[in-house]
Parts: sequence; structure tokens; C-alpha cells
Amino acid sequence: MLLFDVLNPLWWLSVAIIGFKLFAFVDAAFRREDAYRAADKKTKGFWLIVLGLALGLDLLLGANVLGNFLTLIGLVAAIVYVVDVRPAIKQITDGRGGGGRRNIGPYGPW
Repeated sequence: MLLFDVLNPLWWLSVAIIGFKLFAFVDAAFRREDAYRAADKKTKGFWLIVLGLALGLDLLLGANVLGNFLTLIGLVAAIVYVVDVRPAIKQITDGRGGGGRRNIGPYGPW
């Protein structure tokens, strides 16, 4: 029976959606809390709850792409995080998730 699932393109789409949500959740977990506030986005806790619920519901209920409206809502939340929040935070943290600060002055590094 598993062989028929692996050959099904919707199964692969479901795996890709779960992988994308997992990437968004792990990325949100490793970003600094103050970077969310500095980027004027929602808090880190908010994004961890939203992305965690989206991932958890898919893992518990299954990521049925065609029949599960919650899968699509969670996918939209993950896309918003990856397309909007993540680039803003990366710009503030200079691409480093939890790293420290570099010595950068108003005219460049020193």
C-alpha cells in the first residue's frame, strides 16, 4: 500500500508542504526575539504558535491538500513568514539567525 502512496503526486505535494512548514517553524525558532520587534513584525511567540499549530495539525490530521482547509490556511501562514517576515529579520540581523553583533558604524564596519 505504501508503494501506491509514493507513486501518487498528491502524496509528494503533501510531503513538500509539511517540509516547507517545518522549515518555516525551525527558522522562526532560531531567530532572535528582539529582531522581530526591530523589524516591526509580530512577536517571536506569535509566529512560533501559528507555525507550530500549522505544522502540528498537518502531522496529526495529515496534509490532505485537496480536502483539508486547515492545511491551506497553515500554508498561507508559512508563506507569509518566509516571504515577508524572514527577509525583514535577516536584513536586521545581517543574515545571522541568533548570532551576535558586528562592529558597524554609520559609515561601515570598524
